[in-house]
Amino acid sequence: MGRCSARCRSAIALTVLLCACSSVRKAESVRSGAFVPRLTLSEDTTVPEIPDEKMAAGGFTVRDAGEKDLIVMNAVKDENGDMVASDVLATSVVVASFRNVAERNGMVDLRFDVSVPADLTDSRWQLRLFPVMHILEESRPLDPVFITGKRYREGQMRGYERYERFVRSIIADSTSFVNMYDLEIFLKRNYPDLYSFRNDTSFVSDEMWEAVEHYTNHFRKRRNSRRENMKEEKFRRYVKNPLRTEGMRLDTVITDISGDVTYSYVQTVATRPAVRKVEIELDGSVFTEDRKLCSIPAGEKLTFYISSLSSFVDGTQKYLKKIVERRVKVDNSCRIDFERGKCAISEELGTNMTEIARIKRNIRDILEDSKYDLDSVIVTAFASPEGNSRLNDRLALRRAASATDFFSEYTRVVVDSLGIEEGLRNVEFRARNGGENWNLLTAMVQKDTTLSESFREEYGRILCIPDPDRREQELRKTREYGYFTEELYPRLRTVNFDFHLHRKGVVKDTLHTSVPDTVYMRGVQAIRDRNYEEAVRLLGPYEDYNTAVACLSCEKNHSAMRILRSLDRTPRVEYMLAIVNARFGNDAEAVRHYLDACRTDRSYVFRGSLDPEISALVKKYRLNLYEN
Repeated sequence: MGRCSARCRSAIALTVLLCACSSVRKAESVRSGAFVPRLTLSEDTTVPEIPDEKMAAGGFTVRDAGEKDLIVMNAVKDENGDMVASDVLATSVVVASFRNVAERNGMVDLRFDVSVPADLTDSRWQLRLFPVMHILEESRPLDPVFITGKRYREGQMRGYERYERFVRSIIADSTSFVNMYDLEIFLKRNYPDLYSFRNDTSFVSDEMWEAVEHYTNHFRKRRNSRRENMKEEKFRRYVKNPLRTEGMRLDTVITDISGDVTYSYVQTVATRPAVRKVEIELDGSVFTEDRKLCSIPAGEKLTFYISSLSSFVDGTQKYLKKIVERRVKVDNSCRIDFERGKCAISEELGTNMTEIARIKRNIRDILEDSKYDLDSVIVTAFASPEGNSRLNDRLALRRAASATDFFSEYTRVVVDSLGIEEGLRNVEFRARNGGENWNLLTAMVQKDTTLSESFREEYGRILCIPDPDRREQELRKTREYGYFTEELYPRLRTVNFDFHLHRKGVVKDTLHTSVPDTVYMRGVQAIRDRNYEEAVRLLGPYEDYNTAVACLSCEKNHSAMRILRSLDRTPRVEYMLAIVNARFGNDAEAVRHYLDACRTDRSYVFRGSLDPEISALVKKYRLNLYEN
């Protein structure tokens, strides 16, 4: 019996030794690069199915440049190198290291396979594979892929089991440390009244607390507390390789290592205007138990070239027709305070100094303007309603004349200082009577929150009186009249200035000119910036070629089709029609438009390989063979 046990132990030890040697040899092969995981392009499934019975029966007809019918069918080469028709064109396994991918609505899907050969797997290993994406000058790690051997995972789970046993050994109920039997006997003998509250957890007296402390096993309690504080330490000790639950794409356990392992990876990336390609490379390591066994040499990078319909944008400047009037009118007003019943201007009165300086500045700015010449200034003065309306009319006219004299003198000084030519020196000022300023008074009453709603109604009734003198007499009878004379009436004595100008060098009354359409060009720039929703919003009203490009870029295919059908058939329009028809599964129409674009502009033969809708048709029907 002892000999058998010894033989078994020897056999087990030999087996372990052989496995260890096997793992060491395999690790050396990994380090040398003999066994490495690979990034490969996912199988191409972008070739569309033939949509109708006619297509399934064998093909379709397209007219060539000589108006001859051209039969387009699925085709393959036979053993002699000749092209023969085929009902089914099987998709081949892709072994290339690059692919053209289409950007749609500002996003691209990068599809690739992470392939792990069987020689790289081991039951005691965990492969940690980290795809890294390179865009422009930036490197961005993608979610990792873990390939875990069965025995490696069993070791992980044993660590969790040991930790769970430790956690279960921690006592959560503090009453477990109290000798309840002896405690109840003690209370019953010494404190019978207190004993009657033994089941009432809301009642705790000093005597009961002291008794509980006396019958508590403090050694067990301290030992349990130490265990509680050791939870993190025990976790690190037992669980040397924690399971990752977040921030990873895959963690699969391999129970049968006889075959290769392949994971299909899809990464969606938001594009930017300068992004033309994206590179993916694979970094990785082999782990065994609690240590890193070796690093995996990097393999060949995958390159994705991004094709964007934004490259088809037409950047030609668009202009708007604009009618420019020769004469221009600029209105301005200022509040010039006048003494009651006076018309002379005093710069020291109220805010006159500030207001006069503002009007002077406006006059100088207009005289210095390089686009306009000043023809005349209409000065209209107003009066407040108190007193006789006829006298107020004459007073307003005198105030207008006073302002005219004041500012025309200033204008002559500015003209002399600027050296303006003789024909433009005489700027005409004309005085106008604005009368009592009831319009401004009504506007102020409506906005004044200190006046009650009932008074506003009364003011509305007074305002209906045709005679302004009677109107003002009724206003005098209100309690608010004092407020009017102190606060509102002084603000009615305003002077308005209407500056009449004309454009320099313009003789006709109207001029027809073109100006850049800034809205349209913002839409064009939005396409370049791949902000397609904004581009559709800005370009939508134009319904032109660029609008169609924006619609195609954000998958608004029906709108794009409607717009493209209304445009002249230039090569780029034909190419866009090929794309949108391919999206709808109209292969015959798509091929016809694509070939028409290529006949006129050979560059579309090469462009077709960049857009998946067209490259699928090229592969399916060997279209470029007909173009050679």
